[in-house]
Amino acid sequence: MDYPGLGTLINVGAIVVGALLGMAVGQRLPERVRDVVTDCLGLVTLLVAAQSAMSVADPALSAAVGSGAALIVLGALLIGSIVGSGLRIADRLEGLAGRVHAWTTRPGAVRLEASGARQRFIDGWLTATLLFCVGPLAVLGSISDGLGLGIDQLVLKAVLDGFAALAFASTFGVGVLLSAVSVGVYQGALTVVGMLLGSVVPEAHVAALTATGGLMLVGIGLRLLRIRDVPVADMLPALAVAPLLTQVVVLFR
Repeated sequence: MDYPGLGTLINVGAIVVGALLGMAVGQRLPERVRDVVTDCLGLVTLLVAAQSAMSVADPALSAAVGSGAALIVLGALLIGSIVGSGLRIADRLEGLAGRVHAWTTRPGAVRLEASGARQRFIDGWLTATLLFCVGPLAVLGSISDGLGLGIDQLVLKAVLDGFAALAFASTFGVGVLLSAVSVGVYQGALTVVGMLLGSVVPEAHVAALTATGGLMLVGIGLRLLRIRDVPVADMLPALAVAPLLTQVVVLFR
């Protein structure tokens, strides 16, 4: 018998173990190796992003909104980004990450080194948190866990996240470790939603959210590959806007 929340606990544990191993190994790796690891993560992130973005062609979404699925994703990203920029979500998250890093940094460190370490901490925490939370398995797996349908999806996600955390932590350090807290809170909340609401969220709405999250993952991949510094954090409200727009279209069809 599966207990609600067990899948998230396994997921968080895998991230912690992977991050600790990555931090232990990362200090022994030359910088060029860590750069290659980051590039590999960027490419794999783009692959996962492509798989998620293909949810825009999901049959349930097409049946619900017709040929306007791509426009829903576009609208969600535009509205979500405008809201996120107005709320300065990226700046607030970076500020929070900076304060957390200050709490975990021993006093007396050299200012220049502290500045570089702070930015690495912020990048690691934000990147890992977004990567682990935006993917479709985080949403579908957590809701399935809350509905009592099993934790298979979250166990699979735990394996993937564990290896990703190892690779990320070898480059970004302790920020990746603390992303486990973000994952625990986020997926735990979704599990509670699944427990309280049951199977209320239609498949079409989840598909719209997944496709929107897939494009946000593209932004993360571009950041990892140092191609463009996409403000993905400011786009986070789009994950809530996508299902809402889908519902609006369904009502007016």
